[in-house]
Amino acid sequence: MTTLSTTDNSLLDQWWRTVDRWTLGAVGMLILLGFIMMQAASPAVAERIGSSRDMFILKQVVFLTAAGSVTIGVSLLSHRNIRRLAIAGGIAALILTAATMVVGMEIKGARRWISLPGMSVQPSEFLKPCFAVVAAWMITYGQNRYPMRGMAVASVVFAIVAVLLMRQPDVGMMVVITAVFMIQLYIGGLHGVGVGVLVGAAGGASVAAYKLSPHVQGRVEKFWKGSGDHYQVDTAMEAFGNGGLLGRGAGEGRVKDVLPDAHADFVFAVTGEEFGMVLCLIVLAIFAFVVLRSLLRLLKEHDPFVVLACTGLVVGFGLQAAVNMASTMALIPTKGMTLPFISYGGSSAVAVALGMGMLLGLTRGRQRDNRT
Repeated sequence: MTTLSTTDNSLLDQWWRTVDRWTLGAVGMLILLGFIMMQAASPAVAERIGSSRDMFILKQVVFLTAAGSVTIGVSLLSHRNIRRLAIAGGIAALILTAATMVVGMEIKGARRWISLPGMSVQPSEFLKPCFAVVAAWMITYGQNRYPMRGMAVASVVFAIVAVLLMRQPDVGMMVVITAVFMIQLYIGGLHGVGVGVLVGAAGGASVAAYKLSPHVQGRVEKFWKGSGDHYQVDTAMEAFGNGGLLGRGAGEGRVKDVLPDAHADFVFAVTGEEFGMVLCLIVLAIFAFVVLRSLLRLLKEHDPFVVLACTGLVVGFGLQAAVNMASTMALIPTKGMTLPFISYGGSSAVAVALGMGMLLGLTRGRQRDNRT
């Protein structure tokens, strides 16, 4: 069996020696779980809509293969090229997100998707990783001479993103991006009064969204009052109960036969029913491992751009997973947010892979002249 030589200077060998292989392995495990859960959850959904049983499986194989390639490909880039990619990707995602207001498909009261031959794309998914890196760059650019100027510019960009997301509306995405940005501002040096003002503004925006958006108001009232159609959430909770500790066994679950989004937003319920609480805890542990390991590694990082960018990337990743699992278990109102790498969806898989690739690329050990 051949091994990579420590004296080999090829790009791949340098990458293998410097990349965080533990985090890379955890991402690989999530992608593998995505393959497994799609085989468990999607055939019944495909049959209900009159398609081939393997339709979602075959598509997800393509999506997850692309996700793995994107993760590795982006992690090979230098810091400078990751910044350039984030800027270009952020501009494209912003334009396409605005375009959903005109040419987007409306699904369940929200316009988030642009229809393409054979698939639909959710441009706002790509805003999460790109905005995290761009905001970090703006906050840290010229920080020694003009510490507040970068924060002000980043805040303007955030406001544009926020308006577009609320117009769709996409409250889940808005919550994640807002939390990421506020954490970045705090770590970037914003004093306590500024943080308090931002928290107050976020609270005010939440109240305004509730008052002005029937879509948001309906979801919140259904959650708090227990009224309206709770079919998917109630069915998901029954699935967790039926699964117990070890689950009913692969292929033995029933929730996928009746739950419309069993392969997407509620794939965690299928996991709980067929494989039990044990696998659910393993999934939770993998997400927690990626987040905690990345944050702990940043304690040794001296480049403020890397600290802010990676904090934003990993917090966004962890919050997305937490929102999906919490809404599936009826702990918060449903948000229509996917479980990274495990739920069905090409936009989500590739966008999350982009963020993980940026995280791995920015945290690679390398010489100072390659960081710029």
